[in-house]
Amino acid sequence: MSVELEVPAAAGAVVEWRQVRPPRGPREQSAAGRRAASAALAAAGSADRAVPRAPDGRPRFPSGFPGSISHTESVAVAVVVPGAASVGVDVESADIGPRVTAFVLRARERRMLLPPAGEYTPRELFAAKEAAFKAMSGLGVAGEFLFWQAELSPAGGELIASYRDAQVRVQVRSSAELSFALAIRW
Repeated sequence: MSVELEVPAAAGAVVEWRQVRPPRGPREQSAAGRRAASAALAAAGSADRAVPRAPDGRPRFPSGFPGSISHTESVAVAVVVPGAASVGVDVESADIGPRVTAFVLRARERRMLLPPAGEYTPRELFAAKEAAFKAMSGLGVAGEFLFWQAELSPAGGELIASYRDAQVRVQVRSSAELSFALAIRW
């Protein structure tokens, strides 16, 4: 499947997209994500291509091949980065309205990152926080760390997501239909 979106370059990152099959419900979205993950693992050189669910519901990638999965109603993406500590990916197609924007983004983030001072859309920043959350969720605070608590700051064409003493760089790309965010912890 071809998604018309320039994905950020990251050392060793393997990105695979899959279309969600009709009727495009949660079961089909999850299956598309697992197909994308299996393809990404194969392309990254993993002999193990299964991605079972961990007890908390998150995908559990094979040792040495950290990855992440995300999906919308129509498309799923998986990213595997051998050698990384953790990976977070998010893809969003929905518009993020003013109420959700005000809830998810702190006033400082809205002032710095949204127009006119910033260059990001609410959808891109929502995706960035989701990707950062996934990459940072192994910090031992999963029960109390909620994705909107990550704080975003600009960093030379990328974003830095911070929560407590942890930080992760987040790259964001968008098309008219999708926003894609990738966070990798080394």
